[in-house]
Amino acid sequence: MDVYITSTGNHLPGPAITNEQIEQVLGLINGKPSRLKNKILQSNGIKTRHYAINEQQQTTISNSAMAALAGNECIDNSSVAKNAIQMLSCATSQGDLVLPGFGSMVQAELDLSGVELHTSHGICSSSMMALKAAFTSIKAGCNNNALVIASELASRLFKHTRYEALEHQEVDFNAEFLRWMLSDGAGALMLEDTPATTGTSLRIDWIKSYSHADVYPTCMSVGTPKQGGDKTWQDYPTYSDAEKDGALLLRQDVRLLDNIVNVGVQGYLKVLDEQQLSANSIDHVLCHYSSKYFKSKIFELLNMANCMIPEDRWYTNLYERGNTGCASFFIMLDEFLKTQSYQAGDTIFCMVPESGRFNCAYMHLTVVEK
Repeated sequence: MDVYITSTGNHLPGPAITNEQIEQVLGLINGKPSRLKNKILQSNGIKTRHYAINEQQQTTISNSAMAALAGNECIDNSSVAKNAIQMLSCATSQGDLVLPGFGSMVQAELDLSGVELHTSHGICSSSMMALKAAFTSIKAGCNNNALVIASELASRLFKHTRYEALEHQEVDFNAEFLRWMLSDGAGALMLEDTPATTGTSLRIDWIKSYSHADVYPTCMSVGTPKQGGDKTWQDYPTYSDAEKDGALLLRQDVRLLDNIVNVGVQGYLKVLDEQQLSANSIDHVLCHYSSKYFKSKIFELLNMANCMIPEDRWYTNLYERGNTGCASFFIMLDEFLKTQSYQAGDTIFCMVPESGRFNCAYMHLTVVEK
């Protein structure tokens, strides 16, 4: 049984925020402008992004509400009635609550009844895990359709007060790095076992991922202090003690970060071999790279392997929409379909590397016109 993406939707909260406005929204740490901001922004190439908090660092919309808005737009663009949706598969790095699962909260926001529910928890590739669960369910004949939503609200972790809560510590580079990288947004895809009755659908030919958690240490995390070790935020006497020790800050071990390029390209070469594809057979590439810096590194390795796909076939909206974590790929695919040129029979190769503990996901799509 074939599975098709028949509609898409997205939600980006608030106005686009320029590089000059970031600290107006997130706040100055200890009242001082960052010395790292411009260097990191120059490297990642992001010009504008969206935040679900205002200049008083108040949340303007919840993560589950953003997800629901993206989901409703996807439903509105689809021929599937809301009461006919059979499965809801959701992904996020951090929901609004620790428990229950994010999918339950989104289902309530959407007011969906009697759906099969799935929540995928992780970082960037968790959206692809949620998509794979829905794809597999339809492929197996368990459901005829599924709504898949990925949403991120990272900005709440980047309020200046989070960093100012550190006790007798300077804010280290690994804790501040992602403050200039991540932003907020949600994307949604409708999956069905038949193409849309009108317009364009995308047949999902396959989805494959490779995890390298057995090889590499943790690179991106929330829950461990600066000094690392086995201690987690739940091992402190109080949550306040964990916060004072920096265990609630989002951290990126930048010393390990270049490994994401190597494992991502190795996975690309492996999946080309497994699926008996050539680079020349790919018409469009949608790759979730978090930074302009990594794009150049990816191109360098692909050229060395003689498997480069011409740069004019690559599409990204990173620089205008920002890096929205697991929602990035869904938002990218939605905008690609609405703004770019393609035709029936075109192939789309999708790559979603994740630096959490190095999981890389890949997908192959074919454009189908009714």
